[in-house]
Amino acid sequence: MTIDATDRAIIEALQSGLPLVPAPYAEVAEKLGLSESDLTARLAAMKESGVIRRIAAAPNHYKLGMTANGMTVWDVDDAVLNEVGPKIGALPFVTHSYERPRALPDWPYNLFAMVHGSSREEVEEKRQQIVDLLGDALRGSDTLYSTRILKKTGLRLRKKGG
Repeated sequence: MTIDATDRAIIEALQSGLPLVPAPYAEVAEKLGLSESDLTARLAAMKESGVIRRIAAAPNHYKLGMTANGMTVWDVDDAVLNEVGPKIGALPFVTHSYERPRALPDWPYNLFAMVHGSSREEVEEKRQQIVDLLGDALRGSDTLYSTRILKKTGLRLRKKGG
């Protein structure tokens, strides 16, 4: 699916979040000159086609007390990565996970999983669950802890002509 100018305007209007009002979709639709049903139908079509993945709340994990953040990195046997990767991504404490190419010889890791906790000890306990899940497929791992936030937004479309 390719997006048209209206779809792009919808994405631009929503990329910073829904307005905190009783009828957020109605308010956005009105600002865009659409009916609420047209807006929601277009969102559903973009979701169905994969242009957008989801519309969801994005809590600030720091304000929720989850201040220990570890990007766990894993060297997993490629033969089972497609089997175990989704299992790790489905763990309730993993907020996002990715397959990445290795950069040998310095960086042997091909699976990344962000783990949040209120302490490093909590992150390490959760990390151990991933170790247990990976079993014999695990060849090595590490955890990179965040020290400060440099940017905290999702993808943003640039305004056309801007």
